[in-house]
Amino acid sequence: MMISVGDKLPQATFKTMTADGAKPITTAEIFSGKKVVLFAVPGAFTPTCSNNHLPGYLDNFDAILARGVDTIAVVAVNDVHVMGAWARFSGGEGKILYLADGNGDFAKSIGLDADLSGGGMGLRSKRFSMIVDDGKVIALNVETKPGVDESGAAHILGQLSVLATA
Repeated sequence: MMISVGDKLPQATFKTMTADGAKPITTAEIFSGKKVVLFAVPGAFTPTCSNNHLPGYLDNFDAILARGVDTIAVVAVNDVHVMGAWARFSGGEGKILYLADGNGDFAKSIGLDADLSGGGMGLRSKRFSMIVDDGKVIALNVETKPGVDESGAAHILGQLSVLATA
């Protein structure tokens, strides 16, 4: 079953690359007591993810934080080394938190996993974004067709503006 607005995120452990190497990081550490924008991509270094999705969040980093967001995080069903390399390559290291969901456990637990084996990619995450406040999903955007319409930074900025006036 797919996670919905109003649901709490399930407990999960990701891996992230640090100056000291790969480290586990839990949903509690990422989301407890914080407002977080989380977006997911089917794969690091893939064309749409690298050329369209991630750059919007990097370009709008300051504007998103200015709307009360503590952390911007990206998650993909990739290993921690790929995510660490993507952070360095994209220029997002130290800005965006790059989370490796290596086996797709998080994607499966929130019902946003995708079988892309027909395209040779295997189990991946659907492309989505969400705003999470203290572990609770307050906005959820899942792409229903190829591209970055619903889950992009511009859409999140609009949602954050509406939430700020509500």
